[in-house]
Amino acid sequence: MKPKIIFMPHANIQYSQLPPEKREWVIKNCYEKLFDLIDGGEYKIGFEASGITIDEIAEKAPEVMEKLKRLIAEGKIEPVASPYIHFMLANISYEVCVDSLIHSRDVWEKHTGVRPRVGWNPECGWAGYIPDAYKEAGFESLVMDADSFLLSFDEIRKATGLEYDVAGHSNKNHLFKIEEYIKDKPEFLKYITNPSVAPNGLKMIFRSDCMANLLLWYLMGATEGLRSEPISMDEINKMLQNWKERIAKSGSFSMPYAEDAEYIGSSAYFYVKQFNQARFFEPEPEAVERFKEILDTARENGYEFALPSEVIESSENIIENNYIDCIENGVAWHGGTAKAWANTDYSRIMDPVCLSILNGIKAVADKLGEDMNNLDSELDNAMKALASAWVSDSRWPPEPTSPGRFNVRESLDDMYRANEAIKRAMENGGISDKRGIYSPNLMHTQIKAIDDKLMSLKYFGE
Repeated sequence: MKPKIIFMPHANIQYSQLPPEKREWVIKNCYEKLFDLIDGGEYKIGFEASGITIDEIAEKAPEVMEKLKRLIAEGKIEPVASPYIHFMLANISYEVCVDSLIHSRDVWEKHTGVRPRVGWNPECGWAGYIPDAYKEAGFESLVMDADSFLLSFDEIRKATGLEYDVAGHSNKNHLFKIEEYIKDKPEFLKYITNPSVAPNGLKMIFRSDCMANLLLWYLMGATEGLRSEPISMDEINKMLQNWKERIAKSGSFSMPYAEDAEYIGSSAYFYVKQFNQARFFEPEPEAVERFKEILDTARENGYEFALPSEVIESSENIIENNYIDCIENGVAWHGGTAKAWANTDYSRIMDPVCLSILNGIKAVADKLGEDMNNLDSELDNAMKALASAWVSDSRWPPEPTSPGRFNVRESLDDMYRANEAIKRAMENGGISDKRGIYSPNLMHTQIKAIDDKLMSLKYFGE
């Protein structure tokens, strides 16, 4: 039986430093080029996108949405969903997470006719309630981060010397140490090459930077600062051969690319993340051809392209995985942490205001006798605007870089919208005089205060 291989580019149109006026360019030069590539060969991939990304594709490039819809219908692409807004679930309250996840599945179904069963957790930020949130939102499975999971084993953390720090961006270029340690250890490899099932019944498949990082550097045609030459196809070929041997000893599949779709056609965030350079979303058309080379090389090595749900459904060994409770609260992918997003100056200023607005929604809903799962239209509008205000990319990255001014501006505008929606809900419910429950007027001044502070800052690249 051929080993299966999953490629899952994921799309986030709310990317930090991606101006709204350039979103259509990314849709046409990254997402559409990817869809055309898949359409033109015997390929299958998973494609993940936030709900707002799907809405933006449908609005700004309906012809691209039609391509995606057709490829899904033909079984060449499986839709994979995340929250409607790209935020760090580990830093957001449970009810906001569930509401946004359900909203995202609704949007996917509206535009493609298919309700995704497989979920993606943005940045793989971890908290113990993540599996329950996805299960409650109706997902059957979740793509997980293998590196965070494996570093929860003391044996591996000690062997690699990798540590977490809320001030740290990532350990991405050092995660090869995990692969070096587990390469001959089926007791650990099995979690990357087999599906798992969480205690609550949610199925899981794991991705790892052990593979994805090498492929990313190949797509960019860049060096790692320690090399004189970019990564070659010979190195990619060797990696695929190595994992084919490991799969034969431990499982049935590999997931080498669960990385940003924006790297297929642009430089996206590469030069900011790796070198602190103010270079964002530069055209990188050769990356499309390089991604095709990766796919073709995988096939030449005897892999069978598979969709995420196909791997789970065809597996003869779904591991009962009770170790996910040992993944450290607050970690994220790339060997980084979700708490790093919560510890930037932007988060420390905006998050308390967002939390106050959420408490206001809860208090008003309670006074009006409403269930948080069945809010009236105005309180529901407030929840959606609040979720948008919590978008991760208005809080990232930390110094010496920063989000774009427009990223922060959008979050501030969302706070105003949420506050106004609560005000209307109170008026409609006849409780606008009950300012002890919530004061929209006072909250407006609180938002204005942080607005003034944040807009007075100088932003990276200005």
